[in-house]
Amino acid sequence: MKKAALKIGTRGSKLALVQAHWVQEQLRAAGQNTRLVIIRTQGDQNQRASLARIGGEGVFVKEIEHALLANEIDIAVHSLKDLPCDMPEELTIAAVPERIDPRDVLCSRKGEMLDDLAGGASVGTSSPRRRAQILAVRADLRTVEVRGNLDTRLRKLAEGKFDALVMAAAGMIRMGWQEQITQYFSFDICLPAPGQGALALQTRKDNIAVIELLSKLDHTHSRVAVEAERALLSALGGGCAAPIGAIGVVQEEMLILRGVVASLDGRRVLREKVSVPLSESDRAGVELAERLYALGAEEILASISSAPMLGEAE
Repeated sequence: MKKAALKIGTRGSKLALVQAHWVQEQLRAAGQNTRLVIIRTQGDQNQRASLARIGGEGVFVKEIEHALLANEIDIAVHSLKDLPCDMPEELTIAAVPERIDPRDVLCSRKGEMLDDLAGGASVGTSSPRRRAQILAVRADLRTVEVRGNLDTRLRKLAEGKFDALVMAAAGMIRMGWQEQITQYFSFDICLPAPGQGALALQTRKDNIAVIELLSKLDHTHSRVAVEAERALLSALGGGCAAPIGAIGVVQEEMLILRGVVASLDGRRVLREKVSVPLSESDRAGVELAERLYALGAEEILASISSAPMLGEAE
Protein backbone atom coordinates (compact mmCIF):
# COMPACT_ATOMS: atom_id res chain seq x y z
CA MET A 1 0.00 0.00 0.00
CA LYS A 2 1.37 3.38 -1.02
CA LYS A 3 2.36 5.64 1.90
CA ALA A 4 0.41 8.86 2.30
CA ALA A 5 2.44 11.88 1.19
CA LEU A 6 3.82 13.97 4.01
CA LYS A 7 3.01 17.66 3.51
CA ILE A 8 6.05 19.94 3.82
CA GLY A 9 5.25 23.60 4.51
CA THR A 10 7.59 26.29 3.18
CA ARG A 11 7.74 29.90 2.12
CA GLY A 12 7.61 30.52 -1.61
CA SER A 13 10.88 32.41 -2.12
CA LYS A 14 13.48 30.84 -4.40
CA LEU A 15 15.79 30.17 -1.47
CA ALA A 16 13.03 28.69 0.70
CA LEU A 17 12.03 26.36 -2.13
CA VAL A 18 15.63 25.23 -2.65
CA GLN A 19 15.81 24.40 1.06
CA ALA A 20 12.46 22.60 1.05
CA HIS A 21 13.36 20.61 -2.07
CA TRP A 22 16.55 19.45 -0.35
CA VAL A 23 14.51 18.13 2.59
CA GLN A 24 12.07 16.54 0.16
CA GLU A 25 14.93 14.75 -1.60
CA GLN A 26 16.32 13.38 1.69
CA LEU A 27 12.90 12.00 2.66
CA ARG A 28 12.29 10.51 -0.78
CA ALA A 29 15.65 8.73 -0.51
CA ALA A 30 14.32 7.22 2.72
CA GLY A 31 11.25 5.94 0.82
CA GLN A 32 8.82 8.63 1.98
CA ASN A 33 6.31 10.28 -0.35
CA THR A 34 6.12 14.05 0.10
CA ARG A 35 4.59 17.15 -1.42
CA LEU A 36 5.30 20.83 -0.85
CA VAL A 37 2.76 23.30 0.46
CA ILE A 38 3.70 26.92 -0.16
CA ILE A 39 2.59 29.28 2.59
CA ARG A 40 2.74 33.05 2.27
CA THR A 41 3.98 34.62 5.50
CA GLN A 42 3.52 38.11 6.85
CA GLY A 43 7.14 38.90 6.03
CA ASP A 44 6.54 37.88 2.40
CA GLN A 45 3.34 39.87 2.07
CA ASN A 46 4.93 43.17 3.10
CA GLN A 47 8.29 43.63 1.36
CA ARG A 48 8.58 47.38 1.92
CA ALA A 49 8.28 48.07 5.65
CA SER A 50 11.05 47.07 8.06
CA LEU A 51 10.55 43.71 9.75
CA ALA A 52 10.28 45.39 13.14
CA ARG A 53 7.32 47.45 11.92
CA ILE A 54 5.38 44.50 10.51
CA GLY A 55 5.70 42.27 13.54
CA GLY A 56 9.37 41.70 14.35
CA GLU A 57 10.09 38.14 15.48
CA GLY A 58 8.40 35.33 13.63
CA VAL A 59 7.23 37.25 10.56
CA PHE A 60 8.60 34.50 8.30
CA VAL A 61 7.31 31.56 10.37
CA LYS A 62 4.02 32.31 12.15
CA GLU A 63 1.70 31.32 9.33
CA ILE A 64 3.68 28.12 8.73
CA GLU A 65 3.48 27.24 12.42
CA HIS A 66 -0.27 27.89 12.36
CA ALA A 67 -0.57 25.42 9.47
CA LEU A 68 1.34 22.82 11.52
CA LEU A 69 -0.92 23.35 14.52
CA ALA A 70 -4.01 23.03 12.31
CA ASN A 71 -2.73 19.72 10.82
CA GLU A 72 -2.62 21.31 7.38
CA ILE A 73 1.04 20.30 7.01
CA ASP A 74 3.22 17.67 8.70
CA ILE A 75 6.66 19.30 8.51
CA ALA A 76 7.81 22.93 8.38
CA VAL A 77 11.15 23.89 6.85
CA HIS A 78 12.57 27.14 8.23
CA SER A 79 15.81 29.04 8.03
CA LEU A 80 16.64 28.50 11.68
CA LYS A 81 17.62 32.11 12.31
CA ASP A 82 14.01 33.13 11.46
CA LEU A 83 12.59 30.94 14.22
CA PRO A 84 11.87 32.75 17.52
CA CYS A 85 13.36 31.22 20.65
CA ASP A 86 9.87 30.80 22.11
CA MET A 87 7.88 28.33 20.02
CA PRO A 88 4.30 27.14 20.54
CA GLU A 89 4.33 24.47 23.23
CA GLU A 90 2.88 21.86 20.85
CA LEU A 91 5.75 22.14 18.37
CA THR A 92 9.34 20.91 18.34
CA ILE A 93 12.46 21.14 16.18
CA ALA A 94 12.78 17.51 15.15
CA ALA A 95 16.01 17.98 13.21
CA VAL A 96 18.78 20.47 12.52
CA PRO A 97 20.57 19.16 9.39
CA GLU A 98 24.28 19.81 8.99
CA ARG A 99 24.83 23.53 8.87
CA ILE A 100 26.54 25.18 5.93
CA ASP A 101 28.74 28.28 6.01
CA PRO A 102 27.33 30.56 8.76
CA ARG A 103 29.35 33.65 7.80
CA ASP A 104 28.10 36.96 6.44
CA VAL A 105 29.43 38.10 3.09
CA LEU A 106 29.89 41.29 1.11
CA CYS A 107 28.66 41.60 -2.47
CA SER A 108 29.89 44.84 -4.03
CA ARG A 109 29.02 46.32 -7.41
CA LYS A 110 32.63 46.96 -8.44
CA GLY A 111 34.21 44.00 -6.67
CA GLU A 112 35.65 46.00 -3.73
CA MET A 113 36.38 44.46 -0.36
CA LEU A 114 35.03 46.23 2.73
CA ASP A 115 38.30 48.08 3.30
CA ASP A 116 38.32 49.26 -0.31
CA LEU A 117 34.87 50.86 -0.43
CA ALA A 118 35.03 54.63 -0.85
CA GLY A 119 34.13 56.82 2.12
CA GLY A 120 30.39 57.47 2.12
CA ALA A 121 29.67 54.38 0.04
CA SER A 122 26.20 52.90 0.62
CA VAL A 123 25.83 49.38 2.00
CA GLY A 124 22.46 47.67 1.85
CA THR A 125 21.30 45.59 4.82
CA SER A 126 18.03 44.89 6.60
CA SER A 127 19.86 43.84 9.77
CA PRO A 128 20.79 46.02 12.76
CA ARG A 129 23.33 43.34 13.72
CA ARG A 130 25.13 43.64 10.40
CA ARG A 131 24.77 47.40 10.33
CA ALA A 132 26.35 47.82 13.78
CA GLN A 133 29.31 45.54 13.09
CA ILE A 134 30.02 47.03 9.66
CA LEU A 135 29.93 50.56 11.05
CA ALA A 136 32.26 49.47 13.85
CA VAL A 137 34.86 48.70 11.18
CA ARG A 138 33.99 51.46 8.69
CA ALA A 139 32.19 54.32 10.45
CA ASP A 140 32.49 56.38 7.26
CA LEU A 141 30.11 54.13 5.32
CA ARG A 142 26.38 54.72 4.93
CA THR A 143 23.95 51.87 5.56
CA VAL A 144 20.73 51.66 3.57
CA GLU A 145 17.71 49.55 4.50
CA VAL A 146 16.88 46.91 1.91
CA ARG A 147 14.12 44.29 1.94
CA GLY A 148 13.29 41.49 -0.44
CA ASN A 149 14.52 38.03 -1.27
CA LEU A 150 18.10 37.33 -2.35
CA ASP A 151 17.44 37.79 -6.06
CA THR A 152 15.56 41.05 -5.43
CA ARG A 153 18.40 42.50 -3.39
CA LEU A 154 21.05 41.43 -5.89
CA ARG A 155 19.02 43.02 -8.68
CA LYS A 156 18.85 46.27 -6.71
CA LEU A 157 22.64 46.11 -6.28
CA ALA A 158 23.12 45.64 -10.03
CA GLU A 159 20.78 48.58 -10.67
CA GLY A 160 23.00 50.82 -8.54
CA LYS A 161 20.60 51.35 -5.64
CA PHE A 162 23.62 50.95 -3.36
CA ASP A 163 27.32 50.17 -3.66
CA ALA A 164 27.40 46.91 -1.72
CA LEU A 165 25.23 44.37 0.08
CA VAL A 166 25.81 42.34 3.24
CA MET A 167 24.07 38.98 3.23
CA ALA A 168 24.36 35.42 4.54
CA ALA A 169 26.83 33.15 2.81
CA ALA A 170 24.48 30.20 3.26
CA GLY A 171 21.76 31.61 1.05
CA MET A 172 24.20 32.48 -1.72
CA ILE A 173 25.75 29.01 -1.53
CA ARG A 174 22.41 27.21 -1.58
CA MET A 175 21.41 29.22 -4.64
CA GLY A 176 24.74 28.52 -6.36
CA TRP A 177 25.57 32.22 -6.58
CA GLN A 178 28.98 32.14 -4.86
CA GLU A 179 30.63 33.91 -7.80
CA GLN A 180 28.79 37.10 -6.79
CA ILE A 181 30.42 37.11 -3.33
CA THR A 182 33.21 39.67 -3.00
CA GLN A 183 34.31 38.92 0.56
CA TYR A 184 33.57 36.39 3.29
CA PHE A 185 33.66 38.18 6.65
CA SER A 186 35.73 36.66 9.42
CA PHE A 187 34.05 36.33 12.81
CA ASP A 188 36.34 39.12 14.05
CA ILE A 189 34.55 41.49 11.66
CA CYS A 190 30.98 40.23 11.77
CA LEU A 191 29.42 37.53 13.93
CA PRO A 192 26.33 35.97 12.31
CA ALA A 193 22.77 35.79 13.55
CA PRO A 194 22.16 32.91 15.95
CA GLY A 195 21.31 29.87 13.84
CA GLN A 196 22.49 31.40 10.57
CA GLY A 197 23.33 28.79 7.94
CA ALA A 198 21.19 26.09 9.57
CA LEU A 199 17.74 24.73 8.80
CA ALA A 200 15.07 23.85 11.35
CA LEU A 201 12.73 20.97 10.55
CA GLN A 202 9.73 21.54 12.77
CA THR A 203 6.74 19.32 13.51
CA ARG A 204 4.15 18.60 16.19
CA LYS A 205 5.35 16.94 19.37
CA ASP A 206 2.60 14.33 19.12
CA ASN A 207 3.68 13.28 15.60
CA ILE A 208 6.07 10.58 16.79
CA ALA A 209 6.43 8.88 13.40
CA VAL A 210 7.54 12.14 11.74
CA ILE A 211 9.90 12.97 14.60
CA GLU A 212 11.56 9.56 14.20
CA LEU A 213 11.80 10.02 10.43
CA LEU A 214 13.33 13.51 10.70
CA SER A 215 15.75 12.48 13.43
CA LYS A 216 17.84 10.74 10.76
CA LEU A 217 18.56 14.19 9.26
CA ASP A 218 19.73 15.67 12.55
CA HIS A 219 23.40 16.70 12.80
CA THR A 220 24.51 16.59 16.43
CA HIS A 221 27.26 19.22 16.33
CA SER A 222 25.13 21.65 14.33
CA ARG A 223 22.27 21.26 16.80
CA VAL A 224 24.55 21.74 19.82
CA ALA A 225 25.99 24.93 18.30
CA VAL A 226 22.70 26.55 17.31
CA GLU A 227 21.02 25.64 20.58
CA ALA A 228 23.81 27.43 22.45
CA GLU A 229 23.50 30.45 20.16
CA ARG A 230 19.74 30.59 20.68
CA ALA A 231 20.20 30.21 24.43
CA LEU A 232 22.45 33.27 24.38
CA LEU A 233 19.87 35.22 22.38
CA SER A 234 17.12 34.20 24.80
CA ALA A 235 19.21 35.05 27.88
CA LEU A 236 19.92 38.51 26.45
CA GLY A 237 16.23 39.02 25.72
CA GLY A 238 16.97 39.71 22.07
CA GLY A 239 15.13 38.98 18.85
CA CYS A 240 15.53 39.59 15.14
CA ALA A 241 15.65 43.35 15.67
CA ALA A 242 18.46 43.29 18.23
CA PRO A 243 22.13 43.83 17.26
CA ILE A 244 23.22 40.49 18.72
CA GLY A 245 25.45 37.99 16.94
CA ALA A 246 26.65 34.55 17.96
CA ILE A 247 28.51 31.54 16.64
CA GLY A 248 29.15 28.18 18.23
CA VAL A 249 32.01 26.00 17.00
CA VAL A 250 32.63 22.42 18.11
CA GLN A 251 36.31 21.52 18.40
CA GLU A 252 37.06 18.01 19.58
CA GLU A 253 35.01 17.66 22.76
CA MET A 254 34.60 21.39 23.43
CA LEU A 255 32.02 23.97 22.37
CA ILE A 256 33.40 27.46 21.80
CA LEU A 257 30.64 30.06 21.81
CA ARG A 258 31.34 33.64 20.72
CA GLY A 259 28.89 36.50 21.07
CA VAL A 260 28.60 40.19 20.29
CA VAL A 261 26.28 42.98 21.39
CA ALA A 262 26.66 46.33 19.66
CA SER A 263 25.08 49.75 19.61
CA LEU A 264 23.27 50.54 16.37
CA ASP A 265 25.88 53.11 15.34
CA GLY A 266 28.72 50.64 15.91
CA ARG A 267 30.45 52.88 18.44
CA ARG A 268 30.13 50.33 21.25
CA VAL A 269 30.87 46.70 20.42
CA LEU A 270 31.08 44.11 23.18
CA ARG A 271 32.64 40.75 22.27
CA GLU A 272 33.14 37.75 24.53
CA LYS A 273 33.42 33.99 24.32
CA VAL A 274 33.17 30.90 26.50
CA SER A 275 34.51 27.38 26.10
CA VAL A 276 32.68 24.49 27.73
CA PRO A 277 32.80 20.69 27.42
CA LEU A 278 30.22 19.36 24.96
CA SER A 279 28.58 17.53 27.85
CA GLU A 280 27.87 20.94 29.44
CA SER A 281 26.87 22.84 26.29
CA ASP A 282 23.47 23.72 27.73
CA ARG A 283 25.10 26.25 30.08
CA ALA A 284 27.17 28.05 27.46
CA GLY A 285 24.52 30.54 26.33
CA VAL A 286 23.63 31.75 29.83
CA GLU A 287 27.28 31.93 30.88
CA LEU A 288 28.18 34.03 27.85
CA ALA A 289 25.19 36.29 28.41
CA GLU A 290 26.38 36.92 31.97
CA ARG A 291 29.84 37.89 30.69
CA LEU A 292 28.33 40.26 28.12
CA TYR A 293 26.09 41.80 30.78
CA ALA A 294 29.17 42.36 32.93
CA LEU A 295 30.69 44.32 30.05
CA GLY A 296 27.62 46.56 29.71
CA ALA A 297 25.30 44.69 27.32
CA GLU A 298 22.21 45.48 29.37
CA GLU A 299 22.81 49.22 28.99
CA ILE A 300 23.23 48.91 25.21
CA LEU A 301 20.15 46.75 24.75
CA ALA A 302 18.03 48.96 27.01
CA SER A 303 19.04 52.07 25.08
CA ILE A 304 17.83 50.64 21.78
CA SER A 305 14.81 48.62 22.93
CA SER A 306 12.37 51.40 22.05
CA ALA A 307 14.25 52.74 19.02
CA PRO A 308 12.95 52.10 15.47
CA MET A 309 15.02 49.22 14.11
CA LEU A 310 15.44 47.07 11.08
CA GLY A 311 15.27 43.29 11.17
CA GLU A 312 16.98 40.24 9.78
CA ALA A 313 16.00 38.86 6.41
CA GLU A 314 17.10 35.69 4.67
